[in-house]
Amino acid sequence: MSVSEGRADDLAKTALLSCVVRELAVPDGEGLLLPATGQRLTVRPGRRPSRPELVDARGRSTALSLDGLVAVAASELRARTGTDNTTLAGEIADSRDVIAELLAARARLSPPDDLFLRSEQALVAGHRQHPAAKTRGGGPAGAWLPYAPEAYAAFPLTLLAVREDLLAGEGDSAVLDQLWGDRAPAGYRILPAHPWQLRLLDRHPALDAALGDGRLRVLGPTPELAWATSSIRTVYLPGADLFLKFSLDVRITNDIRRLWLRDLRWLVPVDEVLAKSFGDAPGAAAMLADHGYRTAAVGGVDGYEAFAVLVRAGFGGAEDPPLLAAGLSEGFPGSPLDRLADDASALRWWRRYVEQVVPPVLHAYLRHGVVLECHLQNVLVGMDAEGFPDRAVFRDHEGVKLLRQWHGELLGSLGPDVPTPGLSAADGWKRLVYCLVTNHLLEIAGAVAERRPGTAAALWPLARPVFAAYADHQEVADLLAAPTVPAKTNLLLRWTGADGGDSAYTPLPNPLAR
Repeated sequence: MSVSEGRADDLAKTALLSCVVRELAVPDGEGLLLPATGQRLTVRPGRRPSRPELVDARGRSTALSLDGLVAVAASELRARTGTDNTTLAGEIADSRDVIAELLAARARLSPPDDLFLRSEQALVAGHRQHPAAKTRGGGPAGAWLPYAPEAYAAFPLTLLAVREDLLAGEGDSAVLDQLWGDRAPAGYRILPAHPWQLRLLDRHPALDAALGDGRLRVLGPTPELAWATSSIRTVYLPGADLFLKFSLDVRITNDIRRLWLRDLRWLVPVDEVLAKSFGDAPGAAAMLADHGYRTAAVGGVDGYEAFAVLVRAGFGGAEDPPLLAAGLSEGFPGSPLDRLADDASALRWWRRYVEQVVPPVLHAYLRHGVVLECHLQNVLVGMDAEGFPDRAVFRDHEGVKLLRQWHGELLGSLGPDVPTPGLSAADGWKRLVYCLVTNHLLEIAGAVAERRPGTAAALWPLARPVFAAYADHQEVADLLAAPTVPAKTNLLLRWTGADGGDSAYTPLPNPLAR
């Protein structure tokens, strides 16, 4: 086994083990009990649990390989849920193999000079609480590696020309014409496409038919390179300061990553709500606007979704773009966390971080009825000249939810049978606490404490007053008094084959509680 393969095996094992510890196991003084089967594990504790061992009835321990851990988890999941799953083991193996390819590629390549891009392309292990975070649908590495952000990918997009009467979409996508409109033949409009998505659509009936009769034409590659970002299907064009988000017919974590019509139809209304929410946001917080999208009206709803491209604003020419929170959690060359000279500076950095990220999220919820999907991959944090946080930038309207009690008229405007991003206040608050506290701040606190272990006990007492400033709202007061916070059960969701947008939670000790 090569170094890359061994490291990939360890990372894949840790990912699954983290899910088992969080979602299935019960500490019992002798290790971790899996109650449905009576199996018992021991693990090496820490920020990332490792070295799982299975303990038999006589107390003898056997180290578990990745396949062995998969078998233990599967038997517990079958006993617990009463259902079987024939695909998850393959997804976990594919995720491990993908990580090995990524590590091998990174060993022979150099990261980009730009720190923002480094932070976006740092996520080799992916979602740390997902059993198969890096699966790429089981395809060969040659199909996806040229577009992998973890392999520092930058590539030309493919330009399509769609017949003008078949151009569809909503909002403002005129920047696409400004960039490449001179390439379109008379009677056609520009439609950029992700080259991996076009490969996935090879021999797709809608594509073949539209190319065959001239409704679509392939014009060739763009002259500029698009940089892959952490979501894989979203790219950044530095020269234009523009993000483009595409459909990608591959399962990545819990969902096939399409621009689904159910989300596209709410893009412009949600953008308008967010503009109001951030119009009076505290501090220097901002939301990257999703201005609109365009697609080709070929092949019914399937083609409409498959060819869609979403236009997202960039950073407005900022000289020092913000850094991805997920990249800060994982680490990358040049990370400001590596510049923390002592415990005092680490605590000051953490307090500044919480002060930038938390107030805009609470403000949007409490003052505007908006639930931001403020997890690690949707938040960027700007740094001052000394490397301390000075602003938060949020992104991705697709995961934003609106409270029904605030936005009932808007949510009902498209008719009673149209799926909406509406949530009840109770469900919205649970989702917000999960994204903000469990998924986000716990990981950043872990990254700080990993570098400066002496700060661990002081981190959350410094965060609590930032939340307490909003404690006149009952939701925040209850959070500060709650013994637990919700954590999403990604292993159980994948085992039961839940819809990609579904959520189920398990309680974790609340780090904000006294």
